[in-house]
Amino acid sequence: MIKFERDKHVYHSDEFEELIKDGSSLFRVGNGCHPIGESSNVFSIMRDTDIFELALGLSSPWKVKESVFDPESKRLDIVLHFARGSTFNCPDCEQTELKAHDTVKKTWRHLNFFQHDAYLTAKVPRIKCQKCGVKLVDIPWARPSSGFTLLFEAMVMTLAAMPIKTISEFVGEHDTRLWRMIHHYVDLGRGAADYSTVQEVGFDETSSKRGHDYVSLFVDLAGPNILFATPGKDSSTVKRFKEDLIKHGGSEENIKQMCCDMSPAFIKGVEEQFPEAELTFDKFHIVKVVNEAVDKVRREEQKEHPELIRSRYAWLKNPQNLTQKQADKLNSLIVKKLNLKTSRAYHIKLNFQEIFNQPLEAAEPLLNKWFFWATHSRLQPVIDAAYTIKRHWNGVLQWFKSQITNGILEGLNSLIQAAKARARGYRTNKNLIAIYLIGGKFNFGLPT
Repeated sequence: MIKFERDKHVYHSDEFEELIKDGSSLFRVGNGCHPIGESSNVFSIMRDTDIFELALGLSSPWKVKESVFDPESKRLDIVLHFARGSTFNCPDCEQTELKAHDTVKKTWRHLNFFQHDAYLTAKVPRIKCQKCGVKLVDIPWARPSSGFTLLFEAMVMTLAAMPIKTISEFVGEHDTRLWRMIHHYVDLGRGAADYSTVQEVGFDETSSKRGHDYVSLFVDLAGPNILFATPGKDSSTVKRFKEDLIKHGGSEENIKQMCCDMSPAFIKGVEEQFPEAELTFDKFHIVKVVNEAVDKVRREEQKEHPELIRSRYAWLKNPQNLTQKQADKLNSLIVKKLNLKTSRAYHIKLNFQEIFNQPLEAAEPLLNKWFFWATHSRLQPVIDAAYTIKRHWNGVLQWFKSQITNGILEGLNSLIQAAKARARGYRTNKNLIAIYLIGGKFNFGLPT
C-alpha cells in the first residue's frame, strides 16, 4: 500500500483517494509529491504555496497565502501575507521591532509564469514610528512606489539596449511606465558614480531629431564610458558638465586633457570652465575640414569636367579604403593629365594627412610648409581650410602630444543613432539622455 505524508500526518492511498474525490484543499491539482524516507512507498506532498515560497525566495515573516490561476485571462495571482504579531523596521530611521499599525493592499507585476502574466499581491503593513510618523514598510521583492517586482525590473533593464517600444510590446506594459523605471535606475547609477580619477575628457554633440534638438555627450576617454549627457551644443553644456563632475567627486584641476571638434562654442566653454586643461582638436574633425575643401573644389570643377560627376567618394576616401571601381575611376582621372584642380586639392589633402604619421618634433615645420603650399594653391576652398587650421593651430599641434581622439565618441554616437533608428526616434530629450544605458557602465544592483 502506498502512503502519503502531509503536515506530519501519513495518509494511506485509500484515504488519499477519498480526499481527492471530496475536493480537499489538502491535495489540489498541481500539488507535487515525492518519496520520503527509505521507502519508495511513502511520499511527501508539496503544496503550490510551498513551491511559490521557495521560488520567490521569501523569508520570515512573509509567506504565500494562496495562488489563483485564471486560464481565461491567462493570469496567475500569488497572494502574500505576514504572520500575525510580526514586527518591522522603520524605512527611514533605525527604529526596529515595530508592529503593524494598519495595511495597504498593493500589487506588483512579476516575471511570467510560463507564458502567462504573473502578479504578486500583499497587504503591506504601515508602522507608527515615534520619530518619522506612519510609514509604509519596505518589502524585499520590490522597491518603494514601483508596480513591478525587482526581478521584473531586472529583466527590463537587461533588455533596455533594445528600443523601449519593442520591450513594452514584448512584456505588455505601456512604454511610459518602462521609461519611468529606466530613468529611476539611470539616476540611481549616476548617483553612485565616482569621477575623482577622470583626467581625459572627450565631448561632441548628437541630435535627438534630424536637424533639431541636440544633446552633448562627455566621455571619459580612459574608461571609456559616458560621464554626462545634456541638452544643447553651446558653451553652457561645458559649464553643466563641470558642475556634474564636481558633484561626482571630480574637479577641474584633475582634468589634464580635453578633446572636441573646432566648434567655437565648445572652445569657449573649455577656456572658461577648464582654463588649465590642454585642448586637443579631434583628428577626424581636423581632416574633415580639408576633405570638405576638396569636395567643394570638385563640385565647382565638375561644371566644366562632367567626368567628375559621381566621383565624390573616390576623392574623399583614403587610397587604401577605395573599392576597385573607385580606385579605377580615380586613376583614370589622374592619368588623363587634365590638370584638374580637384587632383591638386586631393594631393594637398594626402600630404596633410601624412603629417599625422610624423613624430612630434617634425609636426610644426611640416604644418608650416603645408600651410604655405595650401594658401598659394589658388584654390579658394583649400585656402579657406588652411586658414581654419591656422586659427586652431595650438589645438591641432596638441594632438601630436596627447594623441587623443574622439573615436570612442564616434563609436558611441553610431550606437545611439542605431538605437534611435530602431526606436523611430525618442519622444523627448530626457529619454534620449537615457543613452547612459548604452555607454554608462553602471551597476544597478538588481537581482539576477
